[in-house]
Amino acid sequence: MSAELLEGSKTAKKYFYDYEEYEEQGKGPAAMTEEILADPDLPGLDELVIGAWGNCWEDSCQPLLDGIAAHADRFSQIRKLFVGDMDYEECEVSWIIQGDFSALWAALPGLRELTIKGSTDLVLGDICHENLESLTIICGGLPSDVIRSVQNAKLPNLKKLQLYIGIEDYGFDGNLDTIREFLKKADFPALTYLGLVDSEIQDEVTEAVLASKFMGQIDTLDLSLGTLTDKGGALLLEKLPAWPNIKKLDVQYHYLSDEMMEKLSAFPIEVDVTEQNEVEVYHGETYMNAMLTE
Repeated sequence: MSAELLEGSKTAKKYFYDYEEYEEQGKGPAAMTEEILADPDLPGLDELVIGAWGNCWEDSCQPLLDGIAAHADRFSQIRKLFVGDMDYEECEVSWIIQGDFSALWAALPGLRELTIKGSTDLVLGDICHENLESLTIICGGLPSDVIRSVQNAKLPNLKKLQLYIGIEDYGFDGNLDTIREFLKKADFPALTYLGLVDSEIQDEVTEAVLASKFMGQIDTLDLSLGTLTDKGGALLLEKLPAWPNIKKLDVQYHYLSDEMMEKLSAFPIEVDVTEQNEVEVYHGETYMNAMLTE
């Protein structure tokens, strides 16, 4: 198994298999679980990063999740967990076979940050965790059942939520009503960072977020990585001044005009309008793509 301490840290480690290890030696998630448990560094770690666990496009990470839950006492010191940290050369994000995280909520009561990459076969179950402060799901398309799990979650100390909505071809089977219901029913009293990103209906998502109850409590609004146009930009110009609690607006990767970028940048807050994209026109049809769609 390949394992490396993350740069600048003595308590954060990434575990992963390279091509030779899983193709020639036949290693997979079950073997990785045993090797992590045998690592003498484990007791001193507070951050655990799981990279490629073998044939990630064929094998679920479930043995790893089950192993953590079964040996919860060995992972009690873990504060940050990232499952699926791999680039497209290792495995395209839509190919990553995730697993069922239902048992981890009780198994890791000290967990503060959870990041999941990939949404294929992803199950979150009934989310209930007193201490989790950050939840990020990175994917090309977020299934509506996963959205509902987050929507119904009991996370009284959640401060940051970032969900990649994505597109239908890669797993998003909802619509704007799914987003509106989520914003209406979700209850995160400590939330200060709301990110609904990477959507091909980013203008509509922006409208829904600006009308949500969360606008009065967050200080960071993240609407990045999607197909935001001047329509959504105009809504931000109109609505944001009513919320002086907002200190940062992130709309990086967008389809805003130069003029709209300039107007948004004039807000007396931190604004990220980098990565401007051009609308593509083909046979009279216009095309815009969210960032992570493959």
